[in-house]
Amino acid sequence: MAQGPSRRFAALHGRIERRAIVFVLAILGVCSVGGLVEIAPLFALDNVIEPVRGMRPYTPLELAGRSIYVREGCYTCHSQQIRPFRDEVERYGAYSLAAESAFDHPFQWGSKRTGPDLARIGNRYSDEWHARHLAAPRSLVPESIMPSYAFLATRLLNPAEYARHVATNRTVGVPYTPDQIAQAATDLVTQNDPDADGAAFAARYPNAAQRAFAGPGRPTEMTALVAYLQMLGTLVEFDWRAPDPALLR
Repeated sequence: MAQGPSRRFAALHGRIERRAIVFVLAILGVCSVGGLVEIAPLFALDNVIEPVRGMRPYTPLELAGRSIYVREGCYTCHSQQIRPFRDEVERYGAYSLAAESAFDHPFQWGSKRTGPDLARIGNRYSDEWHARHLAAPRSLVPESIMPSYAFLATRLLNPAEYARHVATNRTVGVPYTPDQIAQAATDLVTQNDPDADGAAFAARYPNAAQRAFAGPGRPTEMTALVAYLQMLGTLVEFDWRAPDPALLR
């Protein structure tokens, strides 16, 4: 009696399994075909992240704050990724969009949370609250285990240094314009001075706040960190229960 297709396949499978080299080559072949099917279409796309209206590159002051945030290891205790689950969005706000991290190098998504997620912390507290919380966490949250970062208030920023940081981000794909790069040092100081003429700054960075984030005077590392925290999650707003298609460009 002739063998059925299933028996012939089982016999072929058995022969392949008994020959290690053939088995390895078969695995490599299957993985190669699968990888080609998954990866090749991506080369036909200009961008795999769907853009949303309202996103812009960080201002020089916000970018400085983000650098300090990463340098001090804040990401090891605070994720910036709100999952699309009801308990997550009820506690932290609308779920995170990939486009919101498009200008992050590296991005701050993750699963480790010792403290709360900060993806939408912007404008939830006052500038004074953030500065005090960074300087003396337990004065506001008695059960906090966060260390004090009071020293940030004594470290003045070097605008020229962070102007170079803006230019560096341009080389890795962040769409800073030549004008934004040329005026980065000036914009860093302007954003922290509410009395400065901010018309040109506002044109370069729409919807960016201009105020003394951690007190008047020359911007410090505390100033930059507060500015960064206060913009997180504020550029795109939508109702997670009924996402607005108009947000998509």
